[in-house]
Amino acid sequence: MLPFCGYHMADYFKHWLSFAQRTERSKLPKIYFVNWFRKGADGKFLWPGYGENSRVLEWICERVDGTADARETQIGNLPTREALNLNGLNVSPENIEELIAVDVPGWKKEIEDVAANYAKLGSRMPAALSMQLDALRKRLG
Repeated sequence: MLPFCGYHMADYFKHWLSFAQRTERSKLPKIYFVNWFRKGADGKFLWPGYGENSRVLEWICERVDGTADARETQIGNLPTREALNLNGLNVSPENIEELIAVDVPGWKKEIEDVAANYAKLGSRMPAALSMQLDALRKRLG
């Protein structure tokens, strides 16, 4: 998407990061990362997707409201098994456990990919993002 951006991506990141200095933190948007397309060792999708995605969105909304449980991990808060609405869902307990586990090797690769993209932005890259990436790298070991 970089060729279609109207201005330098580092400036875009700086713009969004500036909201933390000029907005009450409780009013800032909550950010969640979801990977609907994780596959198990057998190559099959762990999560059924489509309409069932609303179950994870339900957990996110409940987290924003402060009513859903989560557990802290190296990458942030993940749902507990009990916090997800799994009623009537045909997903094995093993797949659920894998979905709510941290894929450390996968995240380490992701860090390197993100770092490579950050490097392309040069000296205009906000230090705060690089610092967060370094902190994530340390948390993952």
